[in-house]
Parts: sequence; structure tokens; C-alpha cells
Amino acid sequence: MNDTLGDMRRSHHCNALGAADTGAQVVLMGWVQRRRDHGGVIFIDLRDREGITQVVFNPDRNAAVHEKAHAIRSEYVLAVRGVVEKRPEGMTNPALATGEIEVMVSELKILNRAQTPPFMIEDQVDVNENTRLASRHIDLRRPSLQSNIMMRHRAAAAARRYLNDQGFLDIETPFLTRSTPEGARDYLVPSRLNPGSFYALPQSPQLFKQLLMISGFDRYYQIVHCFRDEDLRADRQPEFTQIDMEMSFVGEEDIMAVSEGLISSVFQEVGRAAVSPPFARMTYQEAMERYGLDRPDTRFGLELCDISDIVAASGFHLFSNTVKKGGIVKALNAKGCAGFTRKQIDDFTDFVAVYRARGLAWIRVKEDEWQSPITKFFSEEEKQAMAARLDMQPGDLVFFGADQPGIVNESLGQLRNHLGKKLGLIDENAYEFVWITDFPMFEYDETEKRYQALHHPFTAPAEKDLEKLASDPVGMRSRAYDLVLNGSEIGGGSIRIHQKDVQVRVLEALGMDRAEYEEKFGFLLSALDSGAPPHGGIAFGFDRLMTILCNTSSIREVIAFPKTQKGACLMTAAPASATAAQLGELGLKVRRVEQS
Repeated sequence: MNDTLGDMRRSHHCNALGAADTGAQVVLMGWVQRRRDHGGVIFIDLRDREGITQVVFNPDRNAAVHEKAHAIRSEYVLAVRGVVEKRPEGMTNPALATGEIEVMVSELKILNRAQTPPFMIEDQVDVNENTRLASRHIDLRRPSLQSNIMMRHRAAAAARRYLNDQGFLDIETPFLTRSTPEGARDYLVPSRLNPGSFYALPQSPQLFKQLLMISGFDRYYQIVHCFRDEDLRADRQPEFTQIDMEMSFVGEEDIMAVSEGLISSVFQEVGRAAVSPPFARMTYQEAMERYGLDRPDTRFGLELCDISDIVAASGFHLFSNTVKKGGIVKALNAKGCAGFTRKQIDDFTDFVAVYRARGLAWIRVKEDEWQSPITKFFSEEEKQAMAARLDMQPGDLVFFGADQPGIVNESLGQLRNHLGKKLGLIDENAYEFVWITDFPMFEYDETEKRYQALHHPFTAPAEKDLEKLASDPVGMRSRAYDLVLNGSEIGGGSIRIHQKDVQVRVLEALGMDRAEYEEKFGFLLSALDSGAPPHGGIAFGFDRLMTILCNTSSIREVIAFPKTQKGACLMTAAPASATAAQLGELGLKVRRVEQS
């Protein structure tokens, strides 16, 4: 049998050898990171996924092998046999785990040649991301990306071990299912065997995991791919991974305790700082009041403060009129930032405009005065009240937002995060967890003029709020909970509705008539009517969690083959056109739409 490797078989990875291996005969295989010719002696840094070992071709040791080494170039694939030797005095490299040794080569096989790569295989390479994604197989050779992917593997393995030990069963659920309303567009898949009908790729296994609880499996989990056809950004992908779980006969505290154990196990496995359950708790209302966002970054201060009562009758009509119309006025005291220029303040105004804020009022606090175009509109009593509530001291710069609560909270909450980064207030080595609880059950969609579930339609309402379902839906709280880490929502779940009559009432509150909810959810309603246990669960955004653990700003850095912000794979050129024959089999015609 012909074998490219001959009698050579790898004995060690390229990060495994040290001074204790001196004198050993070894076989290494990998890629050429760099080649150096020093007066006839050729040095090669040989790289594999574990690291780098320097291998040496010395004409005085083996002239034939040295001559063959002249052909070696960057990214060639090599197999080498040789003896481990200590590097000469003063030539060690403390930056490498193998920096004390080198391998003196006695046998060389060039397993494959390579074209010059489109960019250097180094972490600090300055190259456009699209270029990297178009050659992702090359990009994935970079040490940082290989480290991220290997850490992802360890985290997934730790999650599985923990959940297995907790009595969970790993059960797969279908990818080809039906479209259900879960907050984003579904990816549709036409069915050849059922012309005119479509499957939907799941946004989550939500209904299936509930059905598994009704089937009696008690504890389910899955590290599962999910799909959403939505506009993308740095922390979103059209296909993403969840650590998904569901439990029967439990309440919120049971699920939180299991979740905290899971996160602790993952952190321990990947070598991050130890985390200590129980994690902090905060209601949705408190999060919105203090931070403006339901995913607060609690690593720094700069909390928001509502001053609506103070300015409700002020002479500054933008504030007073906003309060009269049911809006709010909030302030953010950027302590010690009075030195910001007008240009910087204007930049902050542009920043909040992205979040629909129509302006950003401000007051600069000096030793003997407040500087701002709006200070003249406030009475001394109003100024004293603001100064006391906001702790306004000389050197402070206070920003104000006035509008409907959603706009004020989102814009000032985002500005708070922006200032936290800009002012260096965030400890990047800290991991701050907080559970957000007591979410509203519904929110009113002004565009569609109807109520929508804040999480999803299968979330159980707080039992004492159930009586409000017909009279005050917006006043209802749900039994939902999110886990937030450093200002990023890494997990979300809820106790589910397990009684058919309650589920029907919730669907009706969302504007569905019987024909619609029976057509969409008849199978679930039938299951709930067959003896459904109380149950609940949670799903963790695995990509987002790994982004934090790998200390990177984009989930594309922790996914092997990600898509661009337009949902394209530049390496495989997906999505692509289908052939006329394929479309004919599906009974489809394509209508070309001009891109704006």
C-alpha cells in the first residue's frame, strides 16, 4: 500500500517538547510558519494547532536533507524526523513553550506545497475582514483563532459533562419544522414532496423541548444550531448555537441554580476567573430605572436618575411638556468630565440619535456656576433639588434625556456604556453576573396596534397577575429571567405555561382567534391537555458566551465558518442561485429584486 508518510508517524505536537526531551528521536508534522537561512544553516518554525517548534537543517549533519530544505517556503506542509537538542547558550526563546530546544533534522518529507497565502498567518496581521473570511481556511490557522475554537470545544465538553452529571438527557430535535411566531423572520425551506408547502428552520427548539417534558423525559438538553433571518451585527449571526435545556417539576430558583452550576463549570474548564454562585438578582424595573437597559453592565457606576418630578413644572418646556405627556426626564452624571469640549458633547448627541433620541441636553458644573443654555430655565429650588439627587459637584458634566420611557432609557443606557468604555471605568478582567427577573408579560406594538409577548407566547404569567390578562395586559409580569454577563445577555428562559386554558387566554390576548391558534399551535394545545407537568427552561447563547470568554468583540472570531453582516459566506459564495431544474422540482419561480 502506498503511503505518503512512509514509515513516519507523528510522535509529538509542536508544543510538547522541552529540555527534558533532549536526545530523544522525534517526528513532527505541521506547516512552515517562517524560514530563515543563517549562513547555510536553515531554521524552520514548524507550526501545528498546539504551537511551534524550531527545526534545523545543518549541512554538516546531513547535506542531502539540507539541500532538500532549500525548496521549503511559507505554509508548506512538512514531516520531519530528528533529534531534540538544547539550543546554544543565549539562543533560547522564552516566548515559546519549546524555546529551550530545537530539533536537528535527519529526514524530511515535503507533504504538500502551498501558494503564497493572501496574508501572514499571524495574530497582529492588518488585513480586511472580508479578505480573511474569503480565505477562512487560511485565517483559521492563526493562533488566536485556533485558541478560540479549541476553547469553544472545551467549553462545550464541560457543559455536556455537567448536564450529564445532573441527570439531563441529550436529545436532538428537528431542523425541518413549521413556522411559529418567535420574534424574528424564519428561514423557509420549500418541500419538494409537498408542493407549495414550506418547512421553517427553528429559531429555537422551544416547542419541542416543551413536548419532551410532556412526554416525561424530565430533564433535556442540547447544544443546538438555531436560525434567524434578521439584520446582522457584530454579536449576531443567521445561524447560531444555544446550550438549550428544559426541566420538569421546577420553579425559577431550581433553573437558576442549575444554570449557575453550568456556568461555573464552563469557566473552570476554560481557565477563567472562578465564579461564585449565587449570582446577583435584579428586577426588570430596577434595571431600567438604574441602567436604562435590561442587560446592565454592573462593572461600573454612572447610574441613571429620574428627575421627572423635579422638572415637571419647570420653565424649560421641553422637560415639563414631556412629563405632562406621560414621558420621563432622566439624567446621567459623568463625574469629573466637565473638561469635555463642545465637539465631544456634539458627538455624544449624534451617538444617542442612533437610539431615536431627539437631542441631548447637558449642564457643565463649575466652581461657582452651571454652564449650559438650559440653566436659566430652572428655579433655585429646582437646581438645589437636582444637585442633591444627582450629586452634582464641580467638575461634573450632566446629560439629560427627555422623551417616552423606552427612548430615554435606551439612549441614556447606551450612552452610559459608551462613557464607561471611553473613560476607562470598566475592569476588563472582571466577570459580573446578574439575573434580571420579573419582566413584563407583554408590550404594546404601536405599529401593529396589538400586544406582543416580550419573550415568547409560551412564557407563564406571574400567578397573581393572571387576573389582569383581560383588563391590564401591560401591567402583567411574567415568570421570565435573563442571565446577564458584563452587559451582555448570555441566557434567557422562563417557566412555561403548562395549562391549556391559560395558554389559550394568552394567545387570545395576543390577538389570535381560535382558528389561528388552532392552526399554528393545535399540536401544543393538545399536548398541554394530555397531562403536562409544570416545567421551565433556559437557553444560553453559546457564541455570545464564548465571545466574552475569548475576550473578543465579535462572535465571528469564535465561529469556525461565520457569515458576513449580509449573511454571506465569502469562502463558499453562499447563498447562490439555484438551477432551473432545482427550481422546477420545487415548483418555484425566482423574481429578481433590485438591491437598493
